[in-house]
Amino acid sequence: MQKEHHSRKPFLIRAHLWQQVLIAIVLGFGLGLLLSPSGVALLPAESAYNLAQWVALPGQLFLAVIQMVVIPLVISSIILGITSSGDASFLKKAGIRIVPYFVSTTAIAVVLGITVATVLRPGNYIDADLMRSMAGDTPHTVKISTETQNDISIPQRIVRLVPENPYQSLIDKDMLAIVIYAIFIGVALLALEKRQNKLVLDLLNSIQALALKIVNWAMMIAPLAVFGLLCDITIRVGVEALFGMSVYVASVLLGLLLLLGIYLLIVLLLGKKSPGVFLRAIREPQLLAFSTSSSAAVMPLSMQTAHEKLNVRKSIAQFIIPLGATINMDGTALYQVVAAVFLTQVFGIDLTLNDLLLLTATTVGASIGTPSTPGVGIVILATILHGVGVPTSGIALILGVDRILDMCRTTVNVTGDLTACVVMDRWIGKDVAARESDQPLPEVT
Repeated sequence: MQKEHHSRKPFLIRAHLWQQVLIAIVLGFGLGLLLSPSGVALLPAESAYNLAQWVALPGQLFLAVIQMVVIPLVISSIILGITSSGDASFLKKAGIRIVPYFVSTTAIAVVLGITVATVLRPGNYIDADLMRSMAGDTPHTVKISTETQNDISIPQRIVRLVPENPYQSLIDKDMLAIVIYAIFIGVALLALEKRQNKLVLDLLNSIQALALKIVNWAMMIAPLAVFGLLCDITIRVGVEALFGMSVYVASVLLGLLLLLGIYLLIVLLLGKKSPGVFLRAIREPQLLAFSTSSSAAVMPLSMQTAHEKLNVRKSIAQFIIPLGATINMDGTALYQVVAAVFLTQVFGIDLTLNDLLLLTATTVGASIGTPSTPGVGIVILATILHGVGVPTSGIALILGVDRILDMCRTTVNVTGDLTACVVMDRWIGKDVAARESDQPLPEVT
């Protein structure tokens, strides 16, 4: 039976997607360095940049296709995850545990980031001339976003969590509002009798299968997309930006590695799984997350990995992964706080204990609901910087290396979602096992 199931998979999956993605990463970086004006420079700068646009085309198409179906996939997955247990006790037990868990891990990530940045002090290694030459080049859109965020009071933000116009939330791609909307619908369907909700649930199952079928087609060009995206990034960023900001980059990477170590400890102590087995099981979602810088792009593969390779129950995988891709942004939170402390050091701003506590609370809050798409973290960072007195123009200093770090923090974000799946499956899995359907998740092939 297993052999027959395996034979139906396309060649790309049979040949191990993670190996192809890994090869694409190496080739993309290698070709990018050969063509980059700050690398070997086999081509003139203008020609290299023009070629980069075409090389990145498969990757841009891949991300566009994923973004096209991510909203119906999130809505259908969360609702089906809530209703598949057939019991409101699942939602109660999941909510009581998952919300404090997400907030706690995010707080740990922020404290870890502050500690790393305070000990290493990467801002002390930046040349003042470099700072003056780069400051002031920040895109105007970042400033507008900051002002808009700070005009909204906390009570207003709480009210805005409930989407009064779901259609506008869909247009704006406000993922946090969409998730809350899906949770409301899921709870309401759970309260109805089976004869009343059957038609809606059948429709949602079809929508999820349809979205995953489109994702299946997109996954067939995933290695080519990875190659193109990384080649494009390397041509544009080059090696000079990385060397000039090496201590800052090292600080973020060290923090992310320490956070990954905490995840493995959580898997061992709370999930009762071997960290080595866990890492081997999740390597495909990790590599795809690193390549695309998008938790949304990896979400279908993460759900399949959680269900098939980590043996997480279907309802838990369907509920936790889309929710985590929206509100569980530990890697992003750590990056943002390291960047904020780094820029305070660059601009000579001394942070008191109260400032650090405010920075912690602000970062935890800002990371929740951060859209799971490439590059959005830099806009959220502008809000955090405003709170500690750093001019938003300082963001220009870190823009050159942001995409590289975006890839790394997205990998950690996805790892955190899968860690949460393992923990929640152990905590509440047995309670919903008797009610869970034997129907497998739709495959990402």
